[in-house]
Amino acid sequence: MLYYLFDYLNEIDFPGAGAFTYITTRTAFAVIISLVISMVLGKRIIRMLHQLQVGETVRDLGLEGQLEKSGTPTMGGLLILAAILIPTLLFAKLDNIYILMLLLSTVWLGLIGFLDDYIKVFKKNKEGLQGKMKIVGQVGIGVIVGTTLFFSEDVKIERSIKKEQQHVVVDGVKYVNQSTDKVQEKSLSTTIPFFKNNELNYGEIVEWVGLDAAKWGWVIFIPVVIIIITAVSNGANLTDGIDGLATGTSAIIGLALGVLAYVSGNVFFADYLNIMYIPDSGELVVFMGAFVGACIGFLWYNAYPAQVFMGDTGSLALGGIIATFAIAIRKELLIPVLCGIFLVENLSVILQVGYFKYSKKKWGEGRRIFKMAPLHHHYQKSGVHEAKIVSRFWIVGILLAVLAIATLKLR
Repeated sequence: MLYYLFDYLNEIDFPGAGAFTYITTRTAFAVIISLVISMVLGKRIIRMLHQLQVGETVRDLGLEGQLEKSGTPTMGGLLILAAILIPTLLFAKLDNIYILMLLLSTVWLGLIGFLDDYIKVFKKNKEGLQGKMKIVGQVGIGVIVGTTLFFSEDVKIERSIKKEQQHVVVDGVKYVNQSTDKVQEKSLSTTIPFFKNNELNYGEIVEWVGLDAAKWGWVIFIPVVIIIITAVSNGANLTDGIDGLATGTSAIIGLALGVLAYVSGNVFFADYLNIMYIPDSGELVVFMGAFVGACIGFLWYNAYPAQVFMGDTGSLALGGIIATFAIAIRKELLIPVLCGIFLVENLSVILQVGYFKYSKKKWGEGRRIFKMAPLHHHYQKSGVHEAKIVSRFWIVGILLAVLAIATLKLR
């Protein structure tokens, strides 16, 4: 909202108002306000949750220090949501299709997580929201995001179209002049990391079977979006098992995505790096500034020993935001690298459950690959302190984030 105020003030030549039209300035303010909201509201929300007796009920899984966490307030994801939404509403362009899509994803998945936490805490049902209902909610937002990106006329990429070569003779020397035109168009292309001329067009899959990509490309694109959003949001949910792990990991991923969004939405950087230029996507950097600020601010209270847990209210929203953001800037194929921590946590659970069922069927006795899943609990069972586990996971996350950014040149 403030963007439009400062835009008006800039038109009437109000001193300094022009600075707020820059994405970098508004991103900086989004980070600051997000941190301020987290710091100011944090203690109050924790106190309120204590008064409401919104405490985590911890099952005894034989992990060191686990039972001491029983009674720690949960549903702290409400603080994260507030610290993301308020700065975004203040500093972003609210008529931007990408901002609207991210705001909807944040609220949608936050509400699903809130329902799950509400049932666990107030209805005293440890199972929370039925798994099927969670999946329905995740599929629902996946359909909305996929449909928006496929059908909206505001979602385009810009390509350079080479003109015919012109031969110019200067001082008897013949030169070839190759000029280009910039054309914005609808496209189902996405970026393939580590490859030159690195684009994959989902539409080519339906064209291969004889269908028109412009009409039928959604048959491939929307299911891909649904799978990515569901997988990443569940991955973030599984990672939220020890103090500060999901929060810090999400902040690291957010920083990398912010860099990728900035270069993808800036015509000069996109041209220099020879990457896909996505008009209007640079505005997402403001949203990501609020996202990173919210994660860091929440980490103040969520770091070991945690004073509050985010619950599904926060973890489902964080994962969904990361997935939607990556899809919007055509970097979803980078998710296995960028979200490597989430991926490993997901895989550890899948492998553990799958091998347990397989071994029970074959030998009549269920066997395990890990001492406990998700993976961070395996290290806890091995005697590693959770603070050290978190720090090492963060280090791996930073390395993966650097690698993801480096793919801009490693092709």
